[in-house]
Amino acid sequence: MAKQNIQQVKQRFGIIGVSPELDRAIDVALQVAPTDLSVLITGESGVGKENFPQIIHQYSRRKHGPYFAINCGSIPEGTIDSELFGHEKGSFTGATGTRKGYFEVANGGTLFLDEVGELPLSTQARLLRVLETGEFIKVGSSQVEKSDVRVVAATNLNIAQAIEKGKFREDLFYRLNSVPIRIPPLRDRKEDIPLLFRKFAGDCAEKYMMPPITLTDDAREMLKNFRWPGNVRQLKNITEQISVIEHERVITPEILQKYLPKPDAALPVLASSLRDSDGKAFSSEREILYQVLFDMKKDINDLKSVVKNILEDAASVRSDEKTVLHSPVIAQDKTTVTLPLKYEEVPQKHPHLAEIHDQAEFQEATEVDITNLSLEDAEKEMISLALEKHSGKRKLAANELGISERTLYRKIKEYNLEKL
Repeated sequence: MAKQNIQQVKQRFGIIGVSPELDRAIDVALQVAPTDLSVLITGESGVGKENFPQIIHQYSRRKHGPYFAINCGSIPEGTIDSELFGHEKGSFTGATGTRKGYFEVANGGTLFLDEVGELPLSTQARLLRVLETGEFIKVGSSQVEKSDVRVVAATNLNIAQAIEKGKFREDLFYRLNSVPIRIPPLRDRKEDIPLLFRKFAGDCAEKYMMPPITLTDDAREMLKNFRWPGNVRQLKNITEQISVIEHERVITPEILQKYLPKPDAALPVLASSLRDSDGKAFSSEREILYQVLFDMKKDINDLKSVVKNILEDAASVRSDEKTVLHSPVIAQDKTTVTLPLKYEEVPQKHPHLAEIHDQAEFQEATEVDITNLSLEDAEKEMISLALEKHSGKRKLAANELGISERTLYRKIKEYNLEKL
């Protein structure tokens, strides 16, 4: 591709740089754009991979069709299939209506799947099918639908390692990697670093209406020799920091040194290097969340086991006692028990209680002799007394007995107490 065309692309999409590797990546994007081949863009985080799918789309025959960029890593695993392929009404909880997926609404256009390495294996199988045959099935449907979509994918993962660990399908990799485009890291584009710095400094000065910052020769060399693990994104952030914070507009190595992180400085831990207390490594934030949920489930099960043991111990102690406490559930057996009686008056040896008894309105409870009754007979007797006390009002009787109305209705039918 002619240098003139590459320069026009840089101006149109705001790409800064003269690196031969960058020019090669743009050239490949322009060459593959008129075709329908799938493209896999690789490169470290922050190198600017998002510009190349737009180049491919705008220089293709699909440029008047829809273009969608989807970050596969930001969509929950449970809904990623619905987002990409759509779903039918009632196919899962919350599916209140039929929904079109990206492969349906982008028909005739281009889909950019960023962070494609984060897709679950089940979704990878669906994606492979639609790439090979142009066919997909909505979630909860059995009808095969067609889609004419150009797919451009990008990832910052080492796909070879992901395939080796069983986290990425090898056949999907070869299908996506019809045409590979590699975006070089900033440390391999040293000649572009001063150009990018000047661009970001000028943009910041224009935005905040201040004089732009410039670099001395020594500061420029320091900037070019820095490793830039965060690539273009990190360079932009540091340029903006210096522009806003520093009063001096000419930046010396001493000033620049304050903003460049030390090689051994503590940086935020990457998800791919996170480990638990047992040394297990996590490759994504999704795995961390799953591990936390599993640990919580284990803790809850342990707590349930402890509570169960306490209840069993308490039940064994209670079974040795001769007095049965008030309970909404009475087992259907013939064991004889003795229930505590209700007293009709308050003992007079407590004058203050007697005074309260005189002032308040108490319903006198009838002393019931249910000694030597079976549990079944005792339960029947208690229900009868409660119904009589509340004049057949079953809701009040159920509250008195500490059971639900449904349980009370069942017991009334069981003991033939409908006439009460």
